[in-house]
Amino acid sequence: MKKLTIIVTGASSGIGKEIARHFLQKGDNVVINSSTAEKLARVYEELGGGENLAMIAGDVADKNTGDKLLATAMEKFGAADVLVNNAGIYENKPFLEVDEAYLDRFLNTNLKGTFFTTQAIIPQMLKQHGGVVINIGTPLVNHALGGAPSAAPIASKGAIHALTLQLAAEFGKHNIRVNTIAAGVIRTPMHGDQADQSAGIHLLNRVGEVTDIAAMVDTISRSNFINGAIIHVDGGMAAGHHLN
Repeated sequence: MKKLTIIVTGASSGIGKEIARHFLQKGDNVVINSSTAEKLARVYEELGGGENLAMIAGDVADKNTGDKLLATAMEKFGAADVLVNNAGIYENKPFLEVDEAYLDRFLNTNLKGTFFTTQAIIPQMLKQHGGVVINIGTPLVNHALGGAPSAAPIASKGAIHALTLQLAAEFGKHNIRVNTIAAGVIRTPMHGDQADQSAGIHLLNRVGEVTDIAAMVDTISRSNFINGAIIHVDGGMAAGHHLN
């Protein structure tokens, strides 16, 4: 099995950290990113450092961060096989209370971060005649929750879903596959100790674990024929809901 080089944004905790750990355990090369240098350095040490791991701190909304991630991957590992656009933020706020600065937070991190990091990495994938981009989305794009107003982050995630399909169409003929994992509520530090309160919005009546997402990232990365897909790893959230 070919050794892959994976770039993971938002890797200082939660899903991103577990994806990095998963691929390192498989013997792959990993470049991790976070906007917080101190947290990233701690995770770098926690994951064991070593010759298969590199790190670059920076805000993904700045295209220079993507350029640095690519430069590091090429300098240390000589390839950029998989990009996981995991960096993202989510909050609840009623639509009528959203101002421009608040909306921009989600457009910058979620949409621009995904857009510009992908734009930085795909030229190398074209040179390699192949690559995989995996975005992190949400089933809430197509399954709204009236009791959890979140128009700003969901609008940004909806744009990521649309971008996924467009890039899959634009670059598929170059053997570059672009997909989105629409994740349900996953037990991560972002949810603190409140994650299990969301169990009921999943048909399985429980929340997901970071290992569930890492396993799907691995499957997509090593597949040759998954492209332009919105893959729900959501315990059935998108499929329906319970009547309580």
